[in-house]
Amino acid sequence: MKIFKSIGFIVTLLLVASGYAQQDQDGVKTYKKRVLETTEVDFLTSYYSQDGDNAAVSGGLGTEELTDFTGTFVVSIPLNDDDVLTIDAGVSAYTSASSSNVDPFDGGQPADPFVASSGASSSDTWANLSGSYSHSSDDRNTIVSGKLSVSSEYDYFSLGFGGGLTKLYNEKNTEVSVNANVYLDKWNSIYPSELRPFASGANGLANGLFSNNTITGNTDYSPVFNEFTDETRNSYSVGFGFSQILSKNLQGSLALDFVQQQGLLSTPFQRVYFADVEDSFIDNFQLADAIEQLPDSRFKVAAGGRLNWYVNETVVVRSFYRYYYDDWGISSHTASVEVPIKLSDKFTVYPSYRYYQQTAADYFYGYEEALSTETFYTSDYDLSEYSTNQFGMGVSYTDIFTKMHIWKLGLKSIDLKFYKYDRDTTFSSSIVTAGFKFVMD
Repeated sequence: MKIFKSIGFIVTLLLVASGYAQQDQDGVKTYKKRVLETTEVDFLTSYYSQDGDNAAVSGGLGTEELTDFTGTFVVSIPLNDDDVLTIDAGVSAYTSASSSNVDPFDGGQPADPFVASSGASSSDTWANLSGSYSHSSDDRNTIVSGKLSVSSEYDYFSLGFGGGLTKLYNEKNTEVSVNANVYLDKWNSIYPSELRPFASGANGLANGLFSNNTITGNTDYSPVFNEFTDETRNSYSVGFGFSQILSKNLQGSLALDFVQQQGLLSTPFQRVYFADVEDSFIDNFQLADAIEQLPDSRFKVAAGGRLNWYVNETVVVRSFYRYYYDDWGISSHTASVEVPIKLSDKFTVYPSYRYYQQTAADYFYGYEEALSTETFYTSDYDLSEYSTNQFGMGVSYTDIFTKMHIWKLGLKSIDLKFYKYDRDTTFSSSIVTAGFKFVMD
């Protein structure tokens, strides 16, 4: 109930602000430039692929192969001179050799951590719908915004809401902003198939999985397993921003973000193998000793800045740096640079490079490194120590006159990007993205 009261308060505040902003001090509506002249429609799509040998689903050992295709529509609608409503709807469909091994025994072939199972967990669809509303004051120096979102996939549901305030000063050369968001998530926990018969202390070896298959290695298979009693996860974030035009050719910005998470922060289907427990197998697949166990709270801090240098009408240099820290023991550094080069009035290319380095979480253990006496443990290599390099290239086409049309929509711009990402482990990925911006005639 408190959630809906908070949403109602945000909406009421925005509507009241909108009503007052329609008039000047003597009650007469004056002319002003619209925040958004006409409806804009963006279609965004991407194709992502990855591979590696450290799948968390199979305890840090196994294929990380995954492909994902995403399509998103973003529609921005001017409600009047001051207010803009934006609707964002997207669907992501993936196939994953890694997640298929949540149940490696349902595919009809010998189970193996480096071979995808063809069972039901090999693919899924994620869907998201969000709406945001922004109101700008008459002088355009104050912007108030609110947002509501919902997303879902086969084992996860998320509801989010938030708002923000932006103030401009010094003839719009200085910008200060604050935003806050809340996400209320719910797991539908799915556990590794060999652990499910042991739930609540049951004698799992009587299950059909074990009676129909031969256990090799340690035949007295006895995992540590209890189902999670709390399947909720709540995330609260607040961010502060500061932007300043430093000179005719130089602009800088700073950002500071805080995130607090509470609830189920472990991933229920990620296995862990203990160094002090003898291995058990069915086919070539090692049976889990336990599932990932992580603390039920996490506090994150990120601080960073951007510096954009407009060298001339042809070249711009965009640089970025961020430092991150959390109370799980991870700290990281991110640095990137992008150099848009304007080839003509319509075409721009922008090569980019990004470097990332992080320390390991206190609870990270590689394959068969954790001990059964530990309270918290994970073999998710996203929480390990590593560094990455990412190279990118993009090209954009812009036509401010929107000469090309599809129905009543004029094509304003096209953006194509390609990124290649490599860790100093076996993990690598690539992504191709495309964006098309249309404006309503």
